[in-house]
Amino acid sequence: MNVSSVLVVGGRVPGVLGRCRFFPVSLRSSLFRALQNSYCRKKSTAPKKIIPNVAFCDKNTKESGNALDKLFSSEQQASILRVLNTASNKELEAFKLLRGRKSINIVEHREKFGPFRNLESLMNVPLFQYKTTVQVCNSILCPETGAKKRKSQENRLLRKLIKPEIERERLKAVNSIVSIVFGTRRIAWAHLDRKSALLDWQHSECCQLMKGTYISSVYLEEISSVISKIPKADFYVLEKTGLSIQNSTLFPVLLHLHIMEAMLYALLNTTFAQGSQHQVLSMNRNAVGKHFELMIGDTRTSGKELVKQFLFESVLKEEPRVFFPSEKIVHYRQMFSSTEQYRIEELYDSLLQAVAFYELVVFAPEP
Repeated sequence: MNVSSVLVVGGRVPGVLGRCRFFPVSLRSSLFRALQNSYCRKKSTAPKKIIPNVAFCDKNTKESGNALDKLFSSEQQASILRVLNTASNKELEAFKLLRGRKSINIVEHREKFGPFRNLESLMNVPLFQYKTTVQVCNSILCPETGAKKRKSQENRLLRKLIKPEIERERLKAVNSIVSIVFGTRRIAWAHLDRKSALLDWQHSECCQLMKGTYISSVYLEEISSVISKIPKADFYVLEKTGLSIQNSTLFPVLLHLHIMEAMLYALLNTTFAQGSQHQVLSMNRNAVGKHFELMIGDTRTSGKELVKQFLFESVLKEEPRVFFPSEKIVHYRQMFSSTEQYRIEELYDSLLQAVAFYELVVFAPEP
């Protein structure tokens, strides 16, 4: 093996050392020392000065400049140059692609060399290659309006919360949702309407699913039985866990959760084949935790006490956060009390996720 040909990045040797476990111990030690010495020599050696081919660069720049002239009319070029030559650093930062160092570089270049005479001269500014220059010129000609910026920001927030992407109008028009949370032993759901009235709240044991060899037919039978009890709604919102796939010890759990998620997507998306419209969404678990201040670092704590508070407020307050129907409040309180000893987190989390969906997605104020 040619040791000097191995790429060393940030002091780590990606891929190579992982495969070295198949080599004899002595060879592994020698290889590691050789790599370490090679890295140290490269780090201490001054980089060679690269002398560019001036003729080639001049030709390349000239071609890029000519291309810019063809892309933009003389009136458009005049408008772009007026902004580049008169706008302050703060005004330049109003354009999305000129935030940060780029706007500072433009002002510094302008102060040092005078105003830009043509679009080609913008490529002399650090961080501005041909492609960047074209994008910046387009953004100056067609800046984002306030409404467009708000919509873009709103869409970014939604993408962090739920997947797949759904039209904002469909989300705003929702009448009821079923929030579904599943773990290794059970599945729970909460049916909540847009007036925050809890229409249904249950859990079902699924203890047999992780026993054996993950037989697809067993999953189908168990989940189909659960779905037969789940009420109809505009959307079905599944909890998306933040478990890392890098942790090999959690692979059996991750496999189980992915199978459950795939089965629920397939069985609940009954109208997808006709109109290609999703009825099943996944909601970020940690985003719900942050909304209710249940996060300690990257770990989410139990929502049991918060759900208990919702139950009490439903009786004591005129406008509680969740309306528990008067004919069912006793039943739900008994159900909650019976689960306190066993801490059925899926049950608590299904209700919290439903409330968070309305507060963060349906009724969220404009950013």
